[in-house]
Amino acid sequence: MRLTQGAFSFLPDLTDEQIAKQIDYAISQNWAINIEYTDDPHPRNSFWELWGLPLFDIKDTATVMYEINSCRSQHSNKYIKFNAYDNTRGIESCVLSFLLNRPSYEPGFELVRTEDASRNQKYSFRSYATSKPEGSRY
Repeated sequence: MRLTQGAFSFLPDLTDEQIAKQIDYAISQNWAINIEYTDDPHPRNSFWELWGLPLFDIKDTATVMYEINSCRSQHSNKYIKFNAYDNTRGIESCVLSFLLNRPSYEPGFELVRTEDASRNQKYSFRSYATSKPEGSRY
């Protein structure tokens, strides 16, 4: 199973050159950048771990690529994503987000059916990764 979250998710993984072009664009728009990682990619999991501090007022693509590569080297078997935030309206709105790294094995999701009042069925899904303790999911 291939996780599809964020921009470019239905395309093949971006090369470092293509990632650098997206960073260049984000910098040209004066967007704040951050890098996050997780081993629980559930779409409603909005609490990914932040890699370092957010990169405000960055003018150099090489600095962001250095942080991306540092995160990849420490968390090579986790999902890593790039986020860019626009604060021109007085709020921090995520305007660009895409995956930078995937684990070598993506276990996918399980459909969970539960019975509710009056025999109604509710459906949800959860990541197979969460059935193992954190740190040993992949």
